[in-house]
Amino acid sequence: MTASLDIAPPAASLPRATVRSNVTVPLQFPDGFRTTAEVFTFHGLADGKEHLLLALGSWEQSLLAPDGEPGVAPLVRLHSECMTGDVFGSERCDCGPQLREAVEEIAAVGGFLLYLRQEGRGIGLYSKLDAYALQDNGLDTYEANLALGHGEDERDYSAGVQMLQAIGATRIRLLSNNPDKATQLSALGMDITVPALRGSGFDTEPPSPATLISLVGALLPRLRERASETEELRRLPESTMTDLRQAGVFRLLAPRGVGGYGMGVETYAEVVRQLARGCASIAWTAGHLMEHVWMLARWPKEVQDEVFALGRVPLAAATGAPVGVATKVPGGYSISGHWSFASGVMHSEWALLAVDCDGVRLQALVPVAALELMDAWHTAGLRGTGSNDLRADHLFVPDYRVMEWGHLSASDNPGSLLHPDPTLHILMATLLNLVAPSTALGAAEHALELFQAQLMVRKVKNTTEVRQADSVLAQARFSEAFGLVATARLHWEEAVRILAASIRRSGTERSGTATAGTEPTDTERSRYRLSLALSGQAAEAAVRLIVAGSGGSAHRLSHPLQRIQRDVNVLLNHPTLSFDPIVEQAGRGLLGLGFTVRSF
Repeated sequence: MTASLDIAPPAASLPRATVRSNVTVPLQFPDGFRTTAEVFTFHGLADGKEHLLLALGSWEQSLLAPDGEPGVAPLVRLHSECMTGDVFGSERCDCGPQLREAVEEIAAVGGFLLYLRQEGRGIGLYSKLDAYALQDNGLDTYEANLALGHGEDERDYSAGVQMLQAIGATRIRLLSNNPDKATQLSALGMDITVPALRGSGFDTEPPSPATLISLVGALLPRLRERASETEELRRLPESTMTDLRQAGVFRLLAPRGVGGYGMGVETYAEVVRQLARGCASIAWTAGHLMEHVWMLARWPKEVQDEVFALGRVPLAAATGAPVGVATKVPGGYSISGHWSFASGVMHSEWALLAVDCDGVRLQALVPVAALELMDAWHTAGLRGTGSNDLRADHLFVPDYRVMEWGHLSASDNPGSLLHPDPTLHILMATLLNLVAPSTALGAAEHALELFQAQLMVRKVKNTTEVRQADSVLAQARFSEAFGLVATARLHWEEAVRILAASIRRSGTERSGTATAGTEPTDTERSRYRLSLALSGQAAEAAVRLIVAGSGGSAHRLSHPLQRIQRDVNVLLNHPTLSFDPIVEQAGRGLLGLGFTVRSF
């Protein structure tokens, strides 16, 4: 008999199950992925079988999510036992890979994997193998089950609901493509939502900005643990990319119309800052990948239909240094060049490349697979960003994937006519200017945390103090560092406030009679860039002061402070934080003299 509402007892008639035992079990899969599960067993399950519940990630925190808050209920998969696939790696099904994928997805956000002892869609192991034999003769799975006298699917999820209720879960996000699971669970009294696209990383409703920031904050311990690995790999570990995807980071700036969250610059800047409190390389890479999704949303519909197909988040690198060469050919352009500093390219499917065609600057959208990737990122700091070089030689790019830079970077770009998001109307370089100072601030805040912890326990040689915090000089140094970080934060907050106010004003005018976007005034642009530059200067000064007061041990490669200092030093040399040209142009803008650098 096919599983349906008819075989599931109503919620009120389900006997109450209780937790029998729980034990912590480290998990390791054949591909090397590791995590830890708290495995629960139960008394009183409806079918009397030995089902298991594996609690993964921040599962306790997920149970505390307030009612009605989307995207934060525990993520749950009901996985039916499959000895052939889970244990022996059979290629007749994808149960093993699904189990592995589900564990990683759930561990990233917090939730439960229910391992249900209902082999072969509930018909048992022997019958499943008999069904395999019939499938070899041309029947499909359902036809083979029926030929053996079984229902198409005999699974009953009553025990699953009992297990979830016993653990305190009454509201879940169900990780499944099987509508019967959702139907049964709902009939049994479970409040469920189902992700709109399996594995897409977004739900039917996006989380609130506060929830997204909280999800990012929960990642910090793992990001800090992987900071050394990130630097050694010279790119982000895949486990980190999975964490970022599951948290929804890359959807932050994407318009709602293409499956994004459509959030504003305040949330964007705060997420980059929070990530930098874990690892500056991660913040830098993720910040640019988020920004580049926003850049792709500025393109015409034909490109957006391609890159955002099926709800995907298109990760792209973008670089314009130096500008390549484009030649017009039938149907498109032939491009050649050697581009440097392609941050995020190690994780990207696309590349946005600056090219020149007869004195006109263009941007070409090219699959990374069509380019030569050159291992050139060997640096003192931000080593984990993997900002390698790209090369092309007479590569054909079709017309629809080449646009004039002036058109894309303007407030009235093609994407701004497709989506109502006000952030699409701001100038292209605006968000680029936010990444470095947000990263520097977060890194300095992390350094201050480390310094404070060190002061409370460290014994200074050749002194009478029990700990460094008892030294008057250490107290003075800490307060000065604290003040510098506060200064960096206040300047940064002022810059974000100026930008957000400008975007809100533009959005208000567009909703009225105005047809053209309102760009920031020269005074606003000057104050914005100056505040960010001053924030970066204060953050770097704080880190320098902290490291100088942390003794020789802070310069060991195993100590995070030396990495933070190297990362911040590199950040301060990025054009978006290069102090002298910024204060020069800001001075001109504040004095009403006009800018001599068009991109300022």
